[in-house]
Order: sequence, then structure tokens, then C-alpha cells
Amino acid sequence: MSISAASGPSETSAPAATGSVTDRLVEANARYAAAFHDPGMDARPVLEVAVVACMDARIDLHRALGLDLGDCHTIRNAGGVVTDDTIRSLTISQRALGTRSIVLIHHTNCGMQSITEEFRTELENEVGQRPTWSVESFTDLDQDVRQSMARVRTSPFLAHTEDVRGFVFDVHTGLLREITNK
Repeated sequence: MSISAASGPSETSAPAATGSVTDRLVEANARYAAAFHDPGMDARPVLEVAVVACMDARIDLHRALGLDLGDCHTIRNAGGVVTDDTIRSLTISQRALGTRSIVLIHHTNCGMQSITEEFRTELENEVGQRPTWSVESFTDLDQDVRQSMARVRTSPFLAHTEDVRGFVFDVHTGLLREITNK
């Protein structure tokens, strides 16, 4: 495979506990649930915004945008690109749950800049079946944000495309840089 996971946990990670990572997550959930109080929220985001961003673990999206629980819908995938499934989620977000604004966020040093469509061929060779999905890799961050904005703005399924904005998040400074339609 052309992309591999990092070789082990980072130096800031806690030492490995007994059991799997999933066991640790379930234990953390039990602690969370013990103090949990139902906020009585609706599934509709308070700010009527959906944010599409990369799944990169370095981005604490809610904190970076000053968002609280219930403020937005968050859709994350590899690269933060607008795919058919992203359009599906945005359509449900808008038409069933009232969002009106869309924020698209890519980021610097994204792994999708180093992977290619050859990944699909390698995967096909390994597992014996070609993926039906595209990798959606890119080399030009700004251009890919523009392409994602265009996909949103031209989708016949989205009712609200007048407030669509795109950004690049700098993983070293934490700042957003807005991308316009040149």
C-alpha cells in the first residue's frame, strides 16, 4: 500500500493500558455517561451551519472554530472533499434539519496530497476487488477547496448554496485562510 499508518503512538500519547483501544474508549464512555446530563437538544444545529472538514486527527474542529455542542453539523472524511456521500449528508442537514450555511475546510500537510488514484489499483491487487469510490486526491489545496465549493454550489439537491465558504486550516498555526473563487 502506498499509505501506511505512523509507526506507533506519538510521544504525547498515554502509555498503552491493558485491553484494546476500543476497550479504553468504552471505559471512557462509562465515565462520561456517569456524569452525563441530557442537554435536551434537538438534532437541528443552533447556528444552522454544516462544516465539512478533513478527518485528520490534528484538527480539533469545534475548538478551532469556537463551537459548542449543538452548534453545527460536522461532516468529516479523508481530505474534507465534497463527494456524493458528502452531498447526501449536506442535503439531509439542509432539507431535514434546517442548516443554511456550509463551511468547507481543507488543511496544510494533508495526506491526500501524497496519495494518488494508484491507491485504488494497489488495493484491487491486494484484495481482488476494485473500489467503487474515487480516492479524490489532490496536489493543489486551494484549487481543491474551489472544486469542493463548486460541487456544493451546483448540486441540485442542496436548497441553500448562497452561503458556501471554503478555507485552508494551517496545522502549524491553527489559522484559517479563506479561499475565494478567483
